[in-house]
Amino acid sequence: MQTQTIASFKSPAGPPLQIVKQTFAACKPKATRRISFIGGLHGDELEGVYLCAQLIRILQGLKETEPEAFLGDIHIYPASNPQSISNGSRMWPFYSVDINRAMGKEDADSLPDEFADCLLKDIVKHSDYAVDFHGSNLQLHEVPQIRILEEFSRKLVPLAALSNVDLVWVHPSAGVFETTLGYNLNVRKVQTLVIETGICLRIHQDYCDQICRGMLNFMQHLKILKLSNPPENMQTPRLVKPSEVTLITSNHAGLFTSKFDRPGIHVQLGEKLGEITHPLNGSILDEIFAPSEGFLFTLRKHPLVYPGAPVARIANVD
Repeated sequence: MQTQTIASFKSPAGPPLQIVKQTFAACKPKATRRISFIGGLHGDELEGVYLCAQLIRILQGLKETEPEAFLGDIHIYPASNPQSISNGSRMWPFYSVDINRAMGKEDADSLPDEFADCLLKDIVKHSDYAVDFHGSNLQLHEVPQIRILEEFSRKLVPLAALSNVDLVWVHPSAGVFETTLGYNLNVRKVQTLVIETGICLRIHQDYCDQICRGMLNFMQHLKILKLSNPPENMQTPRLVKPSEVTLITSNHAGLFTSKFDRPGIHVQLGEKLGEITHPLNGSILDEIFAPSEGFLFTLRKHPLVYPGAPVARIANVD
């Protein structure tokens, strides 16, 4: 494994900010294909940081026992936004900038913009494929899923099917995505999957294990790795479009408590999902029932709700 600092920036708060890349080179001079894994773009989404650490540990062991397995180059950016990670925050401290909304700018006029530009250019230069790991926000618990924009779906859906996630959600294009890392990599011909899982500021070991196995399977099929013992029993994800997703929202302000510990289950039409309690007098303001049968893939974990707050999502597919 080669450790490389691809950029170092002066910080207003002490030590320099560095973009560090770990590289596992192909066993032969000419790599078949090149892939990059990116974690920690949002500093409060620690699942991606841990996933990168898992991959590094597995690949280090593989390099020692099966160096001939590396047919392609594998690059891992385990902590791509160290300033935000050190603060456990989504936004870049001091600047209040989300660098996943700062990609692809023509003029980098701030430190976060320069940082985002440098990261994007390095990934583009060294990648044919990329996987951008994200966690959910503090409110919602998500099963392992890949979100794809319709304009890239023809190429990306077959790749997503190799990744051992529970669900692939194809979205219509929207302007809000045009400054994200995933969008900018895809328009620059780096086929990129964006994986979302869990809850921010937490690590779900089982989800990370599941995705890690999926990434090994992904690289095996792309002929980046040739594993003597490839992962088995990969699941086929449910493929859904927005018209096949039911969003359930709260009609009241109060405290939401769920019937389930986590998402990832099949629910029946009319099945009770939870209830909303009045915080001052203890009365039950509302009981929430599944408006359709399907796969519960999003579940609210933050109890405080208000009218219109998302409570759950159900994919209306088997």
